[in-house]
Parts: sequence; C-alpha cells; structure tokens
Amino acid sequence: MKINSKSRKINKAWLNDHVNDPYVKMAQREGYRARAAYKLKEIDEALGLIKPGQLVIDLGCAPGAWSQYLRRRFAPKTAGSGGAASGELHGRIVALDLLDFEPVEGVHYIQGDFRDDAVLQQLVAVMDGRRADVVLSDMAPNLSGIESADAARMADLVELAVEFAQQHLQRDGALVCKVFHGSGYSQLAKLFKERFRVVKPIKPKASRDKSAETFLVGIGLKAN
Repeated sequence: MKINSKSRKINKAWLNDHVNDPYVKMAQREGYRARAAYKLKEIDEALGLIKPGQLVIDLGCAPGAWSQYLRRRFAPKTAGSGGAASGELHGRIVALDLLDFEPVEGVHYIQGDFRDDAVLQQLVAVMDGRRADVVLSDMAPNLSGIESADAARMADLVELAVEFAQQHLQRDGALVCKVFHGSGYSQLAKLFKERFRVVKPIKPKASRDKSAETFLVGIGLKAN
C-alpha cells in the first residue's frame, strides 16, 4: 500500500506531539499505561467520586490506566502514603473490555462486548448482588470518519451505560461517561439531566485540545 506524503506528515506530527506530551511523560514516570489516568484523576479530584471501600465498574478499561488509578486510590494509607500499585486493596474493581487486558493486581477483568447480553449478565454476576458506587465508561466506537455514523455509535454506547447505571448503581452513585462534543452531544446531555439529579460536563486538561472528547458526569439517580 502506498502512503502519501501528507499521511506521513500527519503521522510524524502526531508522534512528535505524543512523545513531547507532558501527560505521556508523567504517565511513564509514574507507571501508568496511558495518559488517560490523569483524565480520571482530574475528574475525581474535582468531584470527589472515588473513595476506598467502593465497588467501581470500569467499562472500556483497556489498556488499564483507569483501573490502575482506582487500584492506587483503594490502597490503604497504612501501606505507606497510599497509592500503592500492589498489595492490600480496600475496595472492588470490575473491569470490562473487548480487547486483551494485561492484569492489574486486584482488578477482576471480563473480556467481552458490553452490548452482548451474556457478557452483561457475567458482569452482573461478578457484582454478587451489590450495587456499584461508581460506573466509569471510557468506551468509544471504532471511528469511521463519518461524523453522523460515529456520533450514533457513540450515543448507543452512552445510552447503554446510562441504562446499566439505572439498573445497577447506588441511588447516590455516579456515572462518568466519555462523549464526543459535536453531533448528538446535546441529546446525551439531556438524557443525563433526565436521569441524574446533578450533571457536570468536564473537559479534563489531560484531554488533548484538538480532541472532541469530553466527559459527562451524572451524580444521584432520579426516581423512576
């Protein structure tokens, strides 16, 4: 396959931005698998969502940076200053993705498609009758480059995450969902406002400026 010079320039520019990205460098220093850890960290610090002892569901978890962040938040202070990447864990983390996932100590991983009922039932079974305190969704579709189609696929994943939260989240729990700020965003924001008492849109500093990615946070389920 012939690669034109424009593609090579774009790839080189992306690689250069990636290598020089301060969050990428920080992730390498601090042992995170991806810069995405700092997106969740910023959301958590702004809203105080993650607390030791919780059950947290991490949807779309690969490569595992969010699960790593949770694992460190659940490390007891008695293990030192907290933030341990291994050892004792005060809380439960259940992670799910289509992709292969290098194990994170203390994280129960399920490989499968969240849209598949059998996989969903497996996830519910692992929760063992307990409702989640926080549901995180970093799920995103494979992008086609056709905005309307990509927006529809993203909306489908967000709606599934909201539906899951309605059925399996504590009444005062929280849902954090990745969304795209563009076509379909206003409908998803409306959906969150219909289902949650408090809704916060957040664009973390760790999200690249050029990215349409943002996050909707819903806190406290409204009564059905």
